[in-house]
Amino acid sequence: MINDEELKDKRIAVLLSGGVDSAVVVWELARRGLKPDCFYIKIGPEETEEWDCSSEEDMEMATAVAARFGCRLEVVDCHKEYWDEVTRYTMEKVRSGLTPNPDVMCNRLIKFGAFHEKRGHDYDLIATGHYAQTEVDEEGRKWLVTSPDPVKDQTDFLAQIYDWQLKKALFPIGHMRKEEVRAIAEREHLVNARRKDSQGICFLGKINYNDYLRRYLGEQEGDIIDIETGKVLGKHKGHWFHTIGQRKGLGLGGGPWNVVKKDVERNILYVVKGYEPIKAHVKEFAFRDFHFLTPIVRNDETLEPLPERVTFKIRHTPDYFNGKLTLLPSAQQGGGESVYHIETDRWVQGVAPGQFCVIYDEQFHRCFGSGEITLL
Repeated sequence: MINDEELKDKRIAVLLSGGVDSAVVVWELARRGLKPDCFYIKIGPEETEEWDCSSEEDMEMATAVAARFGCRLEVVDCHKEYWDEVTRYTMEKVRSGLTPNPDVMCNRLIKFGAFHEKRGHDYDLIATGHYAQTEVDEEGRKWLVTSPDPVKDQTDFLAQIYDWQLKKALFPIGHMRKEEVRAIAEREHLVNARRKDSQGICFLGKINYNDYLRRYLGEQEGDIIDIETGKVLGKHKGHWFHTIGQRKGLGLGGGPWNVVKKDVERNILYVVKGYEPIKAHVKEFAFRDFHFLTPIVRNDETLEPLPERVTFKIRHTPDYFNGKLTLLPSAQQGGGESVYHIETDRWVQGVAPGQFCVIYDEQFHRCFGSGEITLL
């Protein structure tokens, strides 16, 4: 929970999305006697296309909320940065057969990145409606910590931001559960109190993710093969439309079928049948290039490694897992990027290269950061 001392004499920018979460952020700050400046980040489907009606409604809601609390609202156009940086990242990863997370990179590159370059640099703190919290340790280091709402917790989406971005981040509703936020919005008669949460990828609006991929990568027919029998079961329109662990949308009968492997060179999807087939699960995997949210440097100026026992997430769900970490020898000796091996305490389904493995302490409280999952 934020305290008033943390906010004293601070210039605060609030990123208003048009949704109920960021609206309650403004209410929370206003009730403390603060009048932050509000910003709406404009990113549409294409520069040449009209905003869809949901984007127009977002802007209307943001305008109404800012006016309600007497705050200034400014629109910041980050369209080019999003499509140049986040889209490029996404397309490069899926073309390589990996499973990227555009929302994770949007936080690093846009909300706390491009916005900071354009306007955020004028402010001490940038407040958002994320369900996450921060705490400061006895040595003055700021850490990202989980929200009490396990379903809405968004620390996994923030685990790639830079340490300087975390130092400026403020999450005024991070100590609340979603039902509390809705109740406040209803009680205070906020214009978007009953508005549904947005779904899908950040800033894509009504664009379907597969349409997003099709626009940039097209289609290429390939085989779907049963990995146990070698039998061709059907066709797909491109391996980039599918991810490891996927069970729906394959168009196969007699299932369920689970995607367990990709052959990117030959554009083949390998699947296995069953509700919980062992081939769809793993008990160990590796992740590389770990990004520390709050780096701890030893006296000899080397980075403190992660603890041996951790909890972790591989996707945005309430579920987290326990595991044991080992820093691989080449990384210990300073030989290139850091690579960690993780042994899990229970079977994990749908581990896909390219996903981020988000690492927490054993209590699933403090978030250390995340690394990209790779093959062993």
